[in-house]
Amino acid sequence: MKNYAKVFIIVLALMAAAAMPLIAGGQQEAPQEEEAAEESAEAYQVGIAKFVSHPALDAIEQGIMDELDELGVNAEFDLQNANADMTTAASIANKFKADEVDLVVGIATPTAQALVNTFKDTPVIYSAVTDPVDAGLVDSYDEGGANVTGASDMTPVRQQIEFLADLIDLETLGHVYSSSEANAVRLAELAREACEDLGIEFVESTVQNSAEVKQATQSIVGRVDGIYVSNDNTVVSALGSLSNTARQAGVPVMSADPSSAETYDVLAAWGFNYYKMGRATGKIIKDVLEGTPTSEIPTRFMTSQEDIELLLNLDLAEEMGIEFPEKTIENAATLVKDGEVIKQNE
Repeated sequence: MKNYAKVFIIVLALMAAAAMPLIAGGQQEAPQEEEAAEESAEAYQVGIAKFVSHPALDAIEQGIMDELDELGVNAEFDLQNANADMTTAASIANKFKADEVDLVVGIATPTAQALVNTFKDTPVIYSAVTDPVDAGLVDSYDEGGANVTGASDMTPVRQQIEFLADLIDLETLGHVYSSSEANAVRLAELAREACEDLGIEFVESTVQNSAEVKQATQSIVGRVDGIYVSNDNTVVSALGSLSNTARQAGVPVMSADPSSAETYDVLAAWGFNYYKMGRATGKIIKDVLEGTPTSEIPTRFMTSQEDIELLLNLDLAEEMGIEFPEKTIENAATLVKDGEVIKQNE
């Protein structure tokens, strides 16, 4: 019996020794599990709604996520696309509210408006909103609202039209825009005023959705010397239809969006780098998530020269018998030549 007892004690000791690494391992893993759970709990829930998918708005979305990642903000994103439909934009806003997200982002005026109409306490950050005061998002450019602020893409409309006028004999300018987008209506007003000052006849055609853009272009293309495309999301999402129709008629197109013009028949595009706008929006989001009241953050305007880029389509210019000054070509950020997109600053 003594021998059996001795053996039993040895077996128990061996079993205890064998179990110690497992116990120790369990003790080591527990803090890691707690840390992972803590990190998951600390992740901000951010809802991002864009009005429609096109290169400029897609670039903003990516810029926001990249900036927050680089700044070390632990965030999980719910990316939504309203597909240029206001009813869908409102539904997305209601979804975000039901999900109780920590912060929402509206890329382009219609989605920003839908979010502001839905959220009264949760921070709303707008991006690529041409005129946030005119759109009813804030009362002043100099300060944000109680729960809203963001970045504007107010574009230099007059200078863009003057640029085209320096390249061609521009007596009549055509403009297709969405009458249902507040930003597009505002930019059309600015284009109309600029043409009046410059002695250029302004010929306009409005659309309700992107499917109407081609027909609207066809209705004016035979009566104009050039066409101006603003930061109009409905029209930009159908830029291929507009630019192809204009090219067939031998009418050059001047666009305010270089990002969307790289693969279409646009003579020149002068405007913002929308990826950089996304990065700037990301900085605003970080500040708000970390406690800065939106009321203390004024509208961010992209005023740096580095924020603005010029695209020139040399192939189209040659086809239309238009010559760009050498200095202008040298200063362009992007060239389209021999069917290739050339980034001169990279």
